[in-house]
Amino acid sequence: MGKYVIMGIQGSGKGTQAKLLAADYNLVHISMGEVFRGHIRAGTHLGRTIHDLVADGHLVPDSIVNQVLRTRLSEGDCQRGFVLDGYPRDLQQAKYLLSVLQLDAVINVAVPDQVVTARMLDRRICAECGRDWNLQGRQPRAKGVCDDCGGAVVVREDDTPVAIASRLADFRLQTAPVLDFFRAHDLVIDVDGTQAPERVQDEIRRKLGLTVS
Repeated sequence: MGKYVIMGIQGSGKGTQAKLLAADYNLVHISMGEVFRGHIRAGTHLGRTIHDLVADGHLVPDSIVNQVLRTRLSEGDCQRGFVLDGYPRDLQQAKYLLSVLQLDAVINVAVPDQVVTARMLDRRICAECGRDWNLQGRQPRAKGVCDDCGGAVVVREDDTPVAIASRLADFRLQTAPVLDFFRAHDLVIDVDGTQAPERVQDEIRRKLGLTVS
């Protein structure tokens, strides 16, 4: 059983790495974005609150984010261990996390900004069904047409160079104190996210002291 946090800028591949690690070691991959969307779809009180905040253009406050996390961690499947993805996003959330549980490690998937920018500029999405595509290795069979539904495959609205640069700057500003906090607790392992996905996963497992296939 392991309790891990995985961190990395959008486009670093951390979601893929979390899923690989969780699948092979019987851990739960907890994507906080998916947890939020689940509450919204289910129409829970938390879901309605989150929906209203986001619809009004507000950030979801730490008190609500922490409550959502606490509820998810209390569920039975988390007792066998988990990989937490998308939390913590700021220093207060990081402090809260260590106040309620003992982590085994924080995995930092490190990728230079220029590499992440290139990856995000190559991303595409189906305007109809939302399936993700990519110009580097995951293209639809017919150019610009989704294999699943026949919808138009387009550039994401937020994947412009200006928007990407802004997200990178915000991420670095928020994440640096979080990583410094976790480093002070000797929890961080850094992995090179520019490698092929299987090599990134092997490095993660070696540094966590897990068996590498």
